[in-house]
Amino acid sequence: MRVPALILALMFSAPANLVSADEPEVLEVKVSKLGMYWRVSVTLEHADTGWDHYADGWQIETEDGTIIGTRELMHPHVDEQPFTRSLSSVVFPDGTRRIYVRARCSHDGWSDHTYPVDLDLASN
Repeated sequence: MRVPALILALMFSAPANLVSADEPEVLEVKVSKLGMYWRVSVTLEHADTGWDHYADGWQIETEDGTIIGTRELMHPHVDEQPFTRSLSSVVFPDGTRRIYVRARCSHDGWSDHTYPVDLDLASN
C-alpha cells in the first residue's frame, strides 16, 4: 500500500510541540539525612508545553521497584527549566543502600529510566 505524499509530508513536518515532548529527565538527586528521616531533592528537566503536557511528578523506588515516596508536581514549569523540588520525612527500609528516582509526565506517564543514588555516598 502506498502512502500519499501529502500525508507523509504532514507527518514529518508537524510542529515539535504537537508530536510529543521527550520524557522528563532526572538531572541530579541530592539526599540528606535529617535525624531519622531523609530529604530527597530532585532536579528535573522536561520540555513542558503547558497544562496538557508537563512533568507532573517523581517517585523514589528500591531496587525491587517498591515505591518509597512520591512527589506530585501540581503545575507546568514552562519557563523554569531545569527545576528542583524536594520530598522530606522520607523513611528508607532498613539496609537500603541504593535508591532509584523515576520521573513522570502528564502526557506519557512514568519514564522507563531511573536515576540511581547510592546512600552511602549521600551527605549526612
